[in-house]
Amino acid sequence: MSISHKLKIINDPIYGFISVHNELIFQIIEHPYVQRLRHISQMGLSYLVYPGAHHTRFHHALGAMFLMQRAVAVLRQKRVDISSDEEEALYLAILLHDIGHGPFSHGLEGVIVPKMSHEELSLAIMNRINKEFNGALDLAIEIFTGRHSRKFLKQLVSGQLDMDRLDFLRRDSFYTGVAEGSISAQRLIAMLHVVNDCLVVEEKGIHSVENFLVARRLMYWQVYLHKASLCAEHILMKIIKRARELRCSGMDIGIVGPLDYFLSSDQNKELSEDLLDHFLRLDDIDILAALKQWMNHDDFVLRQLSRTIIKRRLFKIKIKEVAFSEEKLEEKRQKFAEKHNLSPNEASYFVFAGSISNLAYNQSKENIQLLRNDGSLIDVAQASDQLHIKALSEKVVKYFQCYPKTLE
Repeated sequence: MSISHKLKIINDPIYGFISVHNELIFQIIEHPYVQRLRHISQMGLSYLVYPGAHHTRFHHALGAMFLMQRAVAVLRQKRVDISSDEEEALYLAILLHDIGHGPFSHGLEGVIVPKMSHEELSLAIMNRINKEFNGALDLAIEIFTGRHSRKFLKQLVSGQLDMDRLDFLRRDSFYTGVAEGSISAQRLIAMLHVVNDCLVVEEKGIHSVENFLVARRLMYWQVYLHKASLCAEHILMKIIKRARELRCSGMDIGIVGPLDYFLSSDQNKELSEDLLDHFLRLDDIDILAALKQWMNHDDFVLRQLSRTIIKRRLFKIKIKEVAFSEEKLEEKRQKFAEKHNLSPNEASYFVFAGSISNLAYNQSKENIQLLRNDGSLIDVAQASDQLHIKALSEKVVKYFQCYPKTLE
């Protein structure tokens, strides 16, 4: 690991000072692709509900790296062998784990670049940066993709108790002001250990794990899947869909640059250097600028939906545990279409339904193992005396419908 004699310090509102004393890490932080994350909101359109939620993916990347520094220090104290090269690779992997996010993060994932996840884009961007730095990220990419032989390194970056989740729960709780999401990340990290190259938690940390899982569930229902945020993000997706539909039909939608590239081209584009070039020039600012321009567009659908977001005139949204009647949805569509002289397709942009789900603890993917005093391992759901912990491993599905308030 390349150590710089000059210590770089970044002030974070949650953790205080974050130190960077590795020259390569600092160069990566300074890279334009990472700096772009300053203009990618961490929580999409959640600021329409929680005014303080204006933090970015850049904040999160630095915070996750700080927690990774703490995790490496704790594990080394417990005589877990982590080489200097592996340490550097962990910092690089967690710093770049979300670099493939596009405008408004999960809000437009799979919409701007259809059929492509942010993880796929992150890997492609990491490979590009790796070429610039002559293979300095080889080990980080091995860890990120899970190809490294030591499983716990991958788990620290992407697992049930990874540094990504520990930071975003704490950070999102802080910026939204939702206390239920506040977790003691550093307490949880202090309880980490490694057994058979797998990440485990010491038995005395069971209550910290319980708190983490409960906080995760509450944050999803109360913040990430808040009905107003959910409505706003689906409207935003409808706007992009409508803009693409108009652009592909030959209509002028008044935009140029990277956004026009994704709206005017084939939706089944392969991942290429050209696609990456345009994607890396795209951020929240492009979308907001387009929405402000489309507020005065001739197309009724594009104009009204854009005004809905910019002026925060969100639709009515209802959520329940059974699917909504398609017949009643169609009645609302017909009523809205007749009122505004729209086609059935155009009316479907204003009246729509869908489903949401929440699974706080996915046992089928990976278990959280507790290390007992006798050296044996047990799943946290079995060890916990809290009945709700077992319930957290069950997927909960709910259904929603959105429509203009004038239809009530």
